[in-house]
Amino acid sequence: MSRVLTIAAACAAMIACSSPEPAKKEAAAPPKKEAAPDVFQVALDTSKGPVVIEVHRDWAPIGADQFYSLVKTGFYDGDRFFRVVRNFVVQFGINGDPKVNRLWSNASLPDDPVKQHNTRGMATYATAGPNTRSTQVFINLRNNSAALDHTGFAPFGKVTSGMEVVDTLYSSYGDMAPRGQGPDATQLEIQGNDYLAGRFPRLDYIKKATIQ
Repeated sequence: MSRVLTIAAACAAMIACSSPEPAKKEAAAPPKKEAAPDVFQVALDTSKGPVVIEVHRDWAPIGADQFYSLVKTGFYDGDRFFRVVRNFVVQFGINGDPKVNRLWSNASLPDDPVKQHNTRGMATYATAGPNTRSTQVFINLRNNSAALDHTGFAPFGKVTSGMEVVDTLYSSYGDMAPRGQGPDATQLEIQGNDYLAGRFPRLDYIKKATIQ
């Protein structure tokens, strides 16, 4: 059964994908996690242009450490922005190789306390309920604090450059099935990039994510 991640009960499924261009990664065990720097920047080289997320470890240390490890191992390289809902969120974080994705997504993280608000540009993990964060991340396109802050969504970073790029990511597929015409969660996790390339070729993607 597909593990559907949500932003909130009223907001529903949050899942991601990758680009058809990068070669598939070899499945390997995730490395032992290390503490991230207190503040660090992640540069996303996307199909629409550069985006920089500044991560603050004191906002959500468990989430920040996980994001640091994911970026360092290249997990997000080639991943598509599989869910783009106008005036709500942009979501990414399912690896295009199902084997690689399973290695990371099955390891759930304990929750961090919510210290920041889910305002426009803030980066936060999607969840399937308490203590279920793994790899999927969304960027708020508007102030979603009223809907998300009280339900445990703890921002760990913010877009400091390139929010205008985030605003232009391809969104015409709409929300994920069955709410919209976007990717189906189960097929995405089973087939990875092959599914997306055939059915959703216009999705934008991360060419490479690097720590600055």
